[in-house]
Amino acid sequence: MLSSTTRTTRLLLRPPTLADLPQACAIHGDPQTHRFNPCGPDSAEATSDRLHSWIAHWQQYGFGYWAIARLDAPQQIIGFGGLMRAHFGQEAGLNLYFRFTPEAWGQGFANEMAQAALQLAFGELLAPRVTGLVRPDNLPSRRALERLGMTLDGELEDFPGQPPSLLYRLNAQDHRMTRSG
Repeated sequence: MLSSTTRTTRLLLRPPTLADLPQACAIHGDPQTHRFNPCGPDSAEATSDRLHSWIAHWQQYGFGYWAIARLDAPQQIIGFGGLMRAHFGQEAGLNLYFRFTPEAWGQGFANEMAQAALQLAFGELLAPRVTGLVRPDNLPSRRALERLGMTLDGELEDFPGQPPSLLYRLNAQDHRMTRSG
């Protein structure tokens, strides 16, 4: 059985609950956190739907996106992220996702959470690879994925009339090599 709550050096990663809806709305409804998203910020209804789908994923698979807090402030959600099953066009796989409050940017929290997610993917779930989907102009997220060892491996036409999103991938073998090297 997978552990539902994970602790890293500075972070508490736990399954989201319906009580997280106000924080989820604040983060996903913030124009700053969606500045690269062609659809813009989420409505409260869309965020509620998103949160319900995350909770259902946890119930079905025993893992999913975490509610993320600092260990020294466990009641204050600073972001959401982790792994969920997803489709990238016709291909299924694990999606690495993260979205943090602007106040949490630039502190290495995405990397710390993502390292825990990759350990889950390759150490416990025995996934063959992990994918990160990012808009081409979102250079901070692209750099974050590259720091994890993920490499550009394709495109996905997911917004009509817009440049395609970029697919970054890391396979299990490459992850093992970077951890042992």
